[in-house]
Amino acid sequence: MTKMKTDQAIEVVRSVRKAISKEQDHDPRKLLVYYLELQKKYAERLQSPAEVRERTSERYGDEESRSD
Repeated sequence: MTKMKTDQAIEVVRSVRKAISKEQDHDPRKLLVYYLELQKKYAERLQSPAEVRERTSERYGDEESRSD
């Protein structure tokens, strides 16, 4: 079996997620509250799914008009 190459960025994300989970005692409810508070704190940075779709379709064109 071939060992896959580890992506350093993925490892950083996993490391941060583990640290956050540990800070919240690995409690799903505490994690949910933590992430919801972050969402409120940085609400102005977040985009709705519709905004993401619009930006994506502007950049790459409508999916229906794409040919695979």
